[in-house]
Amino acid sequence: MIGANKASGSCLSDEERIDWLRLIRSENVGPRTFRALLAHYGSARAALAAPLARRGGATGLARIWSREEAKREIDGARLLGVTYVALGEPEYPARLAMIDDAPPLVAVRGKLAALARPTVAMVGGRNASAAGLRFAEQLARDLGASGFVIASGLARGIDAAAHRASLTTGTVAVLAGGHDNIYPPEHAKLVDAILPEGAAISEMPLGREPRARDFPRRNRLISGLALGVVVVEAARRSGSLITARLALEQGREVFAVPGSPLDPRCEGSNGLIKQGAAVVTEASDVVSVLNPILGQSVPRLAREPDEVIPTVAPSEPGAEDRTRITELLGPTPVGMDDLVRLSGSSPAVVRTVLLELEIAGRIERHGGGLVSLL
Repeated sequence: MIGANKASGSCLSDEERIDWLRLIRSENVGPRTFRALLAHYGSARAALAAPLARRGGATGLARIWSREEAKREIDGARLLGVTYVALGEPEYPARLAMIDDAPPLVAVRGKLAALARPTVAMVGGRNASAAGLRFAEQLARDLGASGFVIASGLARGIDAAAHRASLTTGTVAVLAGGHDNIYPPEHAKLVDAILPEGAAISEMPLGREPRARDFPRRNRLISGLALGVVVVEAARRSGSLITARLALEQGREVFAVPGSPLDPRCEGSNGLIKQGAAVVTEASDVVSVLNPILGQSVPRLAREPDEVIPTVAPSEPGAEDRTRITELLGPTPVGMDDLVRLSGSSPAVVRTVLLELEIAGRIERHGGGLVSLL
């Protein structure tokens, strides 16, 4: 299971890594569900064997990745120079491990050491102005010279400018698709230039072409890797504002570069400043805020060894438990404590029913441990 009571992580065996990949690639299993399943069953292999979807009321069997599919992905990734790093392993980015929905496995190409260094995220508009691009380049160079790795999303405009300006000091490209589907395609050479001193990272499977809903998922990784996020030239509906919001939810610092009030490309970033984001006109504005944070220790999330797997079977809900708990759920998110109190069932039984419903695709998990019925 995944715990937080060890000072340093341990490494998965090859077979465990295959099991983890099978589980996270299976239908209706996201990062939060993955962690709940491991906590409940003690191992990915035990969770894969549980008939949760059928019990949760699914009309068909949930799609579970086969061992052959997982092995094929790992072998294909190896040919590309991609390494799968598991949550709790020493090489897993420490700050990313702190977020609620940290991916159980990240696929990394390039220098793993870049992921262990202090990181600042820089994001902004795709149709950036010449002045915005110039400032992003200068800021990325200066932050790199101050010892920070620059993380961004490889997009056109500000992202690409930040990556290019920090190639020699280290930059991390967070991909929205698989490592074999770089987006935009013209940035494939930029990724190659990043790898000698930096890294490219993705939670998506090989062959995955990024879709619209994948970019917000990518954005949570950009902010999750970093101590803080700098927004440069973000329009009112910019995806960069999603990254800023996620950064706040994750407890990261948010910075914004002021722009002309006459330029619609700066409307979102100027709005962040009105809402309390720190103003950035030079690298020292960022460094002075982040340096004190660097002195604070980062708790390491560790994977507990196999011998701590519970020797008793998980609680088995009865039909009445399932009916009662399901009837308490609706479109409004509700907390676990309320479900336990109102259903009269034990916490273990409620957790099991929620897992069954989730694997069946019938509920959605929200921040703060809340769930709602789909």
